[in-house]
Amino acid sequence: MFKTYETELAGRKLVIETGKMAGLANGSVLVRYGDTCVLVNVTASKEPKEGIDFFPLSVDFEEKLYAVGKIPGSFQKREGKPSDKAILTSRAIDRPLRPLFPKDFRNDVVVVGTVLCVEQDNSPEVAAMIGASAALAISDIPFGGPTAAVNVGLVDGEIIINPTEEQREKSDLTLTVAATEKKITMIEAGANEVPDDLMLEAIKKAHEEIKKICQFISDIQKEIGKPKFEYKSFEVNHEIYEFIESNFKEEMKAKVQEEDKEKRDNNISELTAKIEETYIEKFGEEAFEEHKQEIGEAIYKLEKKCVRDMIYFEHKRVDGRELDEIRPLSCEVGLLPRTHGSALFTRGQTQVMSIATLGMISEEQVLDGIDSEESKRYMHHYNFPSYSVGEARPSRGPGRREIGHGALAEKALVPVLPSKEEFPYSIRVVSEVLSSNGSTSQASICGSTLSLMDAGVPIKRPVAGISTGLITNPDNDEDYVMLVDIQGLEDFFGDMDFKVGGTEKGITAIQVDIKCDGLTYEIIKDAFTKTRIARKHILDDIMMPVISKPREEISKYAPRIVSTKIKVDKIKDVIGPGGKMINKIIDETGVKIDIEEDGQVFIYSTDNEKANEALEMIEDIVREVEVGGIYYGEVVRLMNFGAFVDLGVAGKEGLLHISKISNERIKNIEDVLHVGDKVTVKVTEIDEQGRINLSMKDLQETSKEVEEQ
Repeated sequence: MFKTYETELAGRKLVIETGKMAGLANGSVLVRYGDTCVLVNVTASKEPKEGIDFFPLSVDFEEKLYAVGKIPGSFQKREGKPSDKAILTSRAIDRPLRPLFPKDFRNDVVVVGTVLCVEQDNSPEVAAMIGASAALAISDIPFGGPTAAVNVGLVDGEIIINPTEEQREKSDLTLTVAATEKKITMIEAGANEVPDDLMLEAIKKAHEEIKKICQFISDIQKEIGKPKFEYKSFEVNHEIYEFIESNFKEEMKAKVQEEDKEKRDNNISELTAKIEETYIEKFGEEAFEEHKQEIGEAIYKLEKKCVRDMIYFEHKRVDGRELDEIRPLSCEVGLLPRTHGSALFTRGQTQVMSIATLGMISEEQVLDGIDSEESKRYMHHYNFPSYSVGEARPSRGPGRREIGHGALAEKALVPVLPSKEEFPYSIRVVSEVLSSNGSTSQASICGSTLSLMDAGVPIKRPVAGISTGLITNPDNDEDYVMLVDIQGLEDFFGDMDFKVGGTEKGITAIQVDIKCDGLTYEIIKDAFTKTRIARKHILDDIMMPVISKPREEISKYAPRIVSTKIKVDKIKDVIGPGGKMINKIIDETGVKIDIEEDGQVFIYSTDNEKANEALEMIEDIVREVEVGGIYYGEVVRLMNFGAFVDLGVAGKEGLLHISKISNERIKNIEDVLHVGDKVTVKVTEIDEQGRINLSMKDLQETSKEVEEQ
């Protein structure tokens, strides 16, 4: 049955339609936000996925270029693999939903948000996040929502919900918040050094709007929501767990208390083998084979309980650190002799090498998506090879996690980069994770800052990143323990990974992952305070002593830039017919040249002399021929009535009449001039047809007058 529901979000109409499309999905809604339309469908398998110990949720945000009236630019003229932006949006949809499904649920669930139409003022990402929650709410899939989401901007100090495209261009903040009616479930932000208190205020204001949308979805669910289906529970077998806990809890507690990740993993492997042997001795081989997976899940649950109990009740971490203590830190720069900038940042057993490369403006990344943004000049790529965690598996290119971590570091650094006018380069930083025990994305922020300064990029201020974790009391969400600089185990078993990048002035990036049902304002405020203190320590005590400011000179292996500005109507002269002129300059000097639409010209070369030579050639082409101007030119043709002289300016030639060569009468032009002669001439006239008349006689008369004076 077709139903339409309408409300308002940030002063614009928000409509949810259901019952017309995709009737075979478990839940389907069409979200209309202004003229933006996103179809969200959710489906679930009828049976659980066997042999797994996690909830198999899959989220896809599908950008369709017809939504913005574009035909794909690929050879096949159809959409290919998802763009980085689509992957990041899929992650943003996933993160607030995942904790709200039952913990013992193992059925496949697929959420697909298809963008059908885009009005740039109204975010399809927000529409998809709201649609995913609404589709799950009205479906028969077990789900503990609803959630909702909004974007937040900061324009001239004013917090704005779901800013328009014009407002986003001026905004100091790009913030996405997802939440239930009670708690915050996801935060993603890029910011221009925004203070903690202002960021918290923006989150609170976002939550006010989100509560209204959650209530809107709840009302729809009450009216048309399907009963949730029964599912097979994969809760840990109580009898098996009680047997393992009663016999091995103290040993497990001792085994997890190890600073070295590899030794700790070996400890757990040894204890796992011992538990399995004990189980076989007591219950037999057949019972063990029947319950092998359940035994593994029980061991995992016991390990998790021991780690959480130690932190929560004893305020004791597995590696012996205090709750606010950061692992040992070190860094160095200039490791690689021929790269443009390099740095190594180490935090405990997490180690990241970041390498910076400077290139031409024309080498910036071209974007072909549903946004109005067409290119970006700063690119940050993050690689996470299997050897970084001691595993043996082949590399298959970046996955969603790598793309997400790279984007987070990119957001953190963009606010401190110089403008294109100040530093006319495209910039790429690659962070190679060499060893991982948690917080590699934050290490990549620190390492990338160092590599940019090593490359001589004049950043405004250095940026550092740090994460905090959380262990909550399930019976009282105001009772919690917060950890600074979480390692892998604390991330896996904890309730939160709250990542914050920023400078000494404020926040530049946030990404929050949670496993609980949400965060209170007090937890968020506490996380901001702890990350600010930790950032200051990393910046002041670790990074700044190694390199306190960007290098004065870029690497000798990086291209030098010489720039000039020409008139727009002269661009065609520099390029020449079929690129003849610009290719001639490039061939003769070996430089690379970028010309912007506004007439800005950038010449790149590792040889300053060649760059200046190319600049002179361009300036000769665009130089205007003016009446009264004096030029040193070359005779190119002789006629009975005079000579044509190439003025060396944009291929311009002028006529030097035989009567204008000398005060003395000349019978034959060949008596005084020959093709190839170099002469100094003065422009006496440019007629309406652009013809140029020259004189040598006028220069002689001027010289005589000067001598007589």
